[in-house]
Amino acid sequence: MTFEEFGFKSKIIEAINEAGFKEPSPVQKEAMPVVLQGRDIVAQAHTGTGKTAAFGLPILQQLKLNGTVEAVVIVPTRELAVQVSDELFKFGRFLGIKTATVYGGSSYTRQLKHIESASIIVATPGRFLDLLNNGQIDINPSFVVLDEADEMLDMGFLDDIKKIFKFLPSDRQTLMFSATMPKEIKELSKTVLNNPHFISITTGEVTNKNIKQYYYVVEEYERDDALIRLLDYKNPHKSIIFCRMKKEVDRLCTFLVSQGYSAKGLHGDMEQRQREEVIKSFKGGSIEILIATDVAARGLDVNDVSHVFNYHIPFESESYVHRIGRTGRAGKEGLAISIVTPHEFNSLVRIQKSVGTTLESRVIPTISEVRERNQTSLTVKIAEQDISQAAQMLVENLKEQFDISTIAYKLASVLFHEQDVSGKDTIGKTTTEVNKLISNYREEKSGSSRNRGRNQRGGRSSFGGRRDGGRSSGGNKSFSSKEGSSGSRDSSGGARKPSSSRDGGSRSGSGSRNR
Repeated sequence: MTFEEFGFKSKIIEAINEAGFKEPSPVQKEAMPVVLQGRDIVAQAHTGTGKTAAFGLPILQQLKLNGTVEAVVIVPTRELAVQVSDELFKFGRFLGIKTATVYGGSSYTRQLKHIESASIIVATPGRFLDLLNNGQIDINPSFVVLDEADEMLDMGFLDDIKKIFKFLPSDRQTLMFSATMPKEIKELSKTVLNNPHFISITTGEVTNKNIKQYYYVVEEYERDDALIRLLDYKNPHKSIIFCRMKKEVDRLCTFLVSQGYSAKGLHGDMEQRQREEVIKSFKGGSIEILIATDVAARGLDVNDVSHVFNYHIPFESESYVHRIGRTGRAGKEGLAISIVTPHEFNSLVRIQKSVGTTLESRVIPTISEVRERNQTSLTVKIAEQDISQAAQMLVENLKEQFDISTIAYKLASVLFHEQDVSGKDTIGKTTTEVNKLISNYREEKSGSSRNRGRNQRGGRSSFGGRRDGGRSSGGNKSFSSKEGSSGSRDSSGGARKPSSSRDGGSRSGSGSRNR
């Protein structure tokens, strides 16, 4: 299915094509026809499934552009307000659509000025209710959207939402989007929506089919080394690393920056100004790695994130879906990588079953594999590189001291020195060891089904790092495991300056990794 089949205006299609969208996501396919029919909807869909376009495009199609505010989108956080506003502006810019972003901590005067010329308001509940209560705005929108409704409930905005709807006209189209459907959200939908059409994206559609999902099994003390080695090998264009706790974000950010990476952290304890600067830097490309907590990254909308790393596997399957939904957007391919320990294997299995997805096992690349990848990348770069005048002058000067072969060898040595890889050669579990973990898991579950009492008396779990007593097992869909040779690893490419290992070895060079 294509976006043209919805009958959108040519200027909207032009904006869709410019954004790089190829085909509608599942929630877009189901929601957009209903919205275009004028029906209220309640859509259950996870972050990263294209909800903004699902409600934004059909609303833009129906705007009369009469010089008044025709649509209001209510979101839980300032960051999400900015991102939704930006996306709606991009979709409607060829139509001359203007959006106003309304949230606390910013100038009332400036926001009111923007509202005067806007067709769409994107607002957080608190500030929007303030403007309504104080009589500073008088609007009559035809469209009202509640985005991330469950998140607004968790943040205590339910009463504010109810009060806001008392100021809004009854003759309106109301659209509600939520990742989950707790009782309070269902009750709210009964009071603010009129005979809504319900949409629910099934578990099989929860994770984007454009996202490849891999996991690597390591010991706890190897997490940092494994992350650095994966960053060096995969050379992500733009990546997000998820941590469970704010203190872990700060520690990991400090560590990566000390290793020469272009990275910044994002979490709830930061001031709003700092958070906005970090997001702006990440979206603009001045930093390549964002390290964040789940809450801080909720609703983060950056279309060119190539990799998502789970430094720790999340506790909840919903958090996993939210995390990996940061990549594989706008029809592009993405890669989600989880670093897990043997003790976390049960959590990995639970997430796979809950989400209905498949994570494939991979082995951390060795030093020789990273060097081979670097050499291949350098060969391509050299072949494609144009010869500058400054380079010609440098070589001519060097020819006064060396022959041309020696010059070439020395320049190549400089490049390889900057990308030298140090540290342990082997990090994490091998394919055989991972297969033993999988086999032990199956045996443990099978034994538990036969005799739960005996299994509970059997001592510590077989996931506690034991390397014996399990037969090698393969071929399972949810636990496919690839051999550790470079020929069987994934082919995401590019070279990058390497890291040092915490177990020894020194970094060659200390310059910034920002390309």
